[in-house]
Amino acid sequence: MEGVVLAGTSSGVGKTVATLATLTALENAGHQPQPAKAGPDFIDPSHHEALVDTPSRTLDPWLAGEDGMRRTYWRGAGDICVVEGVMGLYDGSKTSTAAVAEGLDLPVVLVVDAKAGMESVAATALGFAQYADRIGVDIDVAGILAQRAHGGRHADGIKDALPEDLTYFGRIPPMSDLEIPDRHLGLHMGSEAGLDRDALSTAAETIDIQRMVDVAREPPEVAPQGNDSDGVAADHRIAVAQDSAFCFTYPSVLERLRSEAAVEPFSPVAGDPVPNADAVYLPGGYPELHGESLETGGTLDEIARRAADGVPVYGECGGLMALSESLTTTDGDTYEMAGVLPAEIEMQDRYQALDHVELEAQSDTVAAASGEHRRGHEFHYSAATLGSDASFAFDMVRGDGIDGDHDGLTEYNTVGTYCHCHGESGAFDRLLAVPSKDI
Repeated sequence: MEGVVLAGTSSGVGKTVATLATLTALENAGHQPQPAKAGPDFIDPSHHEALVDTPSRTLDPWLAGEDGMRRTYWRGAGDICVVEGVMGLYDGSKTSTAAVAEGLDLPVVLVVDAKAGMESVAATALGFAQYADRIGVDIDVAGILAQRAHGGRHADGIKDALPEDLTYFGRIPPMSDLEIPDRHLGLHMGSEAGLDRDALSTAAETIDIQRMVDVAREPPEVAPQGNDSDGVAADHRIAVAQDSAFCFTYPSVLERLRSEAAVEPFSPVAGDPVPNADAVYLPGGYPELHGESLETGGTLDEIARRAADGVPVYGECGGLMALSESLTTTDGDTYEMAGVLPAEIEMQDRYQALDHVELEAQSDTVAAASGEHRRGHEFHYSAATLGSDASFAFDMVRGDGIDGDHDGLTEYNTVGTYCHCHGESGAFDRLLAVPSKDI
C-alpha cells in the first residue's frame, strides 16, 4: 500500500480538513483510501473513520517502535494511505511528523495557510523543504496543498512562485462549512461533529489528486509479530468498554487483544452488564460528560465486584477516572464511580499533562512485570486527590503521571493509569497471557 504524509507548518493550520478533503478526493476518484495519523491522537482519527468507514492507523515510533509503526501501517487496507501529521512538520520532542515520514520513507505534502500570501507561501514551503537537510532528517517534501486559498489569480500566484522541485497539489478553498467545533482535549469526535460531505466534495474538486497518487510510495515492510487468531476459538475473553465515555481506543490495541482473545464489548454508559471475561479493559474517553449515567447505570458497581474477586482490570485515563471513588466536573457536580482505586478525581479548567511518557514497573501487575518499561502518552484535564493507602505500580521515567513521580494506581489485580498505550507497546501482553486467578 502506497502512502503520503500531509504535514502542517504548525498546529491549527487545517491538517484535519485537508486530510478529510484528500480522502474524499481519493474516494471520488475510485480509490480505497486508508487513513492514518502521526502521533498519539484519538480525535482526528475518529473523523477519518467517520468519513471513509475505515479505522485510522496510529503511527508513532515512540509508542510502537520503528518496526511496530511499520507493522501498524501494513495492517491497513486500501490502495493508498493518507497520513495526517501532528503539529508542525518538525515539532515534537519524541514523535514528529518528520520522524514518521522518515521512518516510513513516505513523501510529504505540506499544508500551508495561504489566506494572506502568494510568494510568501512558496518561500515558506521552500524553507520547510531545506530545513530537513540542515537537521539531518531524510525526508522528501514533494510540494504543497494550499489551505484557505482562493482560485484564479491567488492560486496561480502561489503555483508560479513555487520552485520546480516543489509540486502544487491544489488548494482547500475558504469555506465556513469546513470548520470542526472543539472542546477540552481537542476537536469533537467524528461521530459527534463530522464535516459536511457536500463541502468536502467541493474542496476535493480543487485538489490534484492524481498528482498526489503519483508521488505516493510504499514504506519498507517488516516481519509480522505474534499470533493472529482474530479471537476465533480463543479460550481467553477480554471485556472492553466501548461507548461515548470510553472511546479512546487505538485500533492496534483491539487487534492485539483479538490476536489471542475474544473481545467482548460493553457500554457502561448504557448500563450494560459486564461480559463474563478473564479481564476487563477500560480505555480513555469522556467519563466526565456521562457522570450521572455511570453513577446510576450499575456497570461500575459490577466492575468493582469483579475487581474485588481478583479479575484483572486495566484502565487508561478515563478508565482510571471511572475506577476511582468519585468524579467532580468543572461545574461542581460530583458522581460516585467504581470505588476500586483510592482517589477522588476533579476536572480542571486547563490540561494537567500533555506529553509522551515512559514508566518503569515497581511490582508485578496486570500491566507489566517488575522492572519492565512502558511507553505511552498522557493528555488529561483531571487531577487526583489520593487516599493515604494509595499504592503505585509505576515510577515515572518521563512525564507527569498521577502525582508527578508515579503512575498506575493499583488495588487487587486492578491498575488505573493516565498513560495511553499502543498495541505494540507490550502493555496488553499480561492481560492476554495470564489467567485472572494467577495474576
